[in-house]
Amino acid sequence: MLIITGTTTIMTISGVALLYNILQRELLYPSNWPMGSRKFVSKPSEYGIPYSEIKLFTKDNVRLRAFVCKQPIDREAKKRPTIIMFHGNGGNMGHRLPIARIFYLELNYNVILLSYRGYGRSEGTPAEKGLRIDAQTVLDYVSKHEIFKETKIIIYGQSLGGAVAIDLVSKNESKVSALIIENTFLSIQKLIPHLIPKFSFLRYFSFLCWQNWRSENSIQKIKIIPILFLSGTKDEIIPQEHMKGLFELTKTSGGKEWLEFSNDEA
Repeated sequence: MLIITGTTTIMTISGVALLYNILQRELLYPSNWPMGSRKFVSKPSEYGIPYSEIKLFTKDNVRLRAFVCKQPIDREAKKRPTIIMFHGNGGNMGHRLPIARIFYLELNYNVILLSYRGYGRSEGTPAEKGLRIDAQTVLDYVSKHEIFKETKIIIYGQSLGGAVAIDLVSKNESKVSALIIENTFLSIQKLIPHLIPKFSFLRYFSFLCWQNWRSENSIQKIKIIPILFLSGTKDEIIPQEHMKGLFELTKTSGGKEWLEFSNDEA
């Protein structure tokens, strides 16, 4: 009986562990949510923004789609900042156009939006390693662009995009002038109990998580540039304590600023 019970327990644990690994990608990268997000991508022109849509090829040969929204007069575009926007784990770059509109039309920034691999009309399958490559690819494009290379580059990430942004800047600080992060997390392992509260028992299997995004480590590598923290008080997925933790861990000499807002102010 003991042998049978022990075997059953091992099989149960193994089954949960397997399910945990299978579900990770679907839970962390729901790229077709809202429904149709893999097919339908809003265009900047719908928001009064002139743009070009480009294809970027990563070093592992994945084709990505990006919107390039340059200020119309080149000599003026060179004087304005260029902001690269990284979206959250749902939707695509088109869902971030209302914010891009503010940067482009009200602040006169050049704006670059990217759909990660497996999102929007970009090819591939999303995973931490791949998204890191995608982020580096778009930064390299901007850094070599005949206009944008003359500008100050700002990196802005929301939710998962915040983790992407932190990781990118921690490895490319000399190319970046500022970082903005909005409602992001310390690490995937620490987020899991909040991400799927009905399955809180899965926290005991977090050591199996192969998607890490350890922003709590990466943000400490940023030493010079200023960082703006945008924190929503009513975020339903990421507890505000995660943003507060990142803020406390930040030691950059460029300074850090905390801006808090409720959902109806976002």
